Amino acid sequence: MKSLSGYIAEAAGKNTHMTHIEDLILDGGVKGARQAINALRSLRDMLSGNSKKSVDITVKWDGAPAVFAGEDPRDGSFFVAKKGIFNANPKIYKSHEDIKADTSGDLSKKLILAFDELSKLGIKGVIQGDFMFDQSDLKKETIDGVSYTVFHPNTIAYAVPTNSDIAKEIRAAKIGIVWHTIYNGATFETMQAEFGREIVPKLKKSKSVWMVDATMPDLSGTATLTAKETESVTKNLSNAGKLFKQIASSTLKELESNKELNLIINVYNNRKVRDGQRITDTKAHATGLVMFVNDRYAKEIDKRSSEKGKQTQVTKRDELLKFFSKGNIKNLQKVFEMQNFVVDSKLIIINKLNRLSNIGTFVKTKSGFRVTNPEGFVAIDRMEGGAVKLVDRMEFSANNFSKDIIKGWDNPN
Repeated sequence: MKSLSGYIAEAAGKNTHMTHIEDLILDGGVKGARQAINALRSLRDMLSGNSKKSVDITVKWDGAPAVFAGEDPRDGSFFVAKKGIFNANPKIYKSHEDIKADTSGDLSKKLILAFDELSKLGIKGVIQGDFMFDQSDLKKETIDGVSYTVFHPNTIAYAVPTNSDIAKEIRAAKIGIVWHTIYNGATFETMQAEFGREIVPKLKKSKSVWMVDATMPDLSGTATLTAKETESVTKNLSNAGKLFKQIASSTLKELESNKELNLIINVYNNRKVRDGQRITDTKAHATGLVMFVNDRYAKEIDKRSSEKGKQTQVTKRDELLKFFSKGNIKNLQKVFEMQNFVVDSKLIIINKLNRLSNIGTFVKTKSGFRVTNPEGFVAIDRMEGGAVKLVDRMEFSANNFSKDIIKGWDNPN
């Protein structure tokens, strides 16, 4: 599989944002479109038992906040941090006072706990994880007649049978964290993210810290695609490949390089995701984008009070609309069709991987808990270390944006 490393994050090599695999087609130009197909081929082959393992899979846990911890490369002292670690002037915390000066409330409490507890682990270098719980977050819930220990950091609630060994370890801990990224480099500015490696075995054990790696075990024989599933993925990827050959490379390059155009198309597509709708009529979706651009800029023009300000927005709109020639609209329709085939392949693979979870995942509603799948997975190129998200956006986004779903941060209990 080709390198995915160019699409990890806005800041090169930093795990601050990760791309959905189907969005590589929009965000990565010709190379990204090819990589989306190659990544799914590698996953298909791995899950069919037909190839050497060229990709690693990790589980995408729905934790909060993101926590960085380790040694400051400048002086070797221990620190914890949020994503501000990669600012031009890195924001890191080396004491309770540092944390209190920059944060407040529950976030401050969690970072202070992280500072105290993670300092016991003998961390070398810098690692990143997701904060899953502290003692105040743990609840005892009965779901379908079974008693569970539950923690609910974000949208998804995680549930472990109360009498299990895992639940006992969780209740004995002061904090819980899932590690997923190692950083290598002599300075914060030059650090590069490394995914898919085990972290926990390299750390000192502490009963006050429940921690696991996001890495999945060897999938051989435990998550094998059926012949029918393999055939479906192969057909979808073949159709995606045929469309890829039909799309003008100039269109893909423009979608990648024109940042305003790229942003607007992603916003336009994400409206569908928020509404829990697939793009079924790709022709109408492509032509509707022109109206969306006009409406978006009409609002921007109305916001401006001066004629100069209004004219600036008119100029931006007119410049953007130059992209929408008859040929580019046809190519854009094929881009959306290609994305659909990539999504169809992705969902087959996600459905197979979902069966391997050993911790229950639920969403909380006003009427109780409802079973849901994990947030998703991350596919990592073993050769290059780049990574992309595999998320069922229809399910997770419906949960994430639904007013009926109680989130961890607004949980009244």
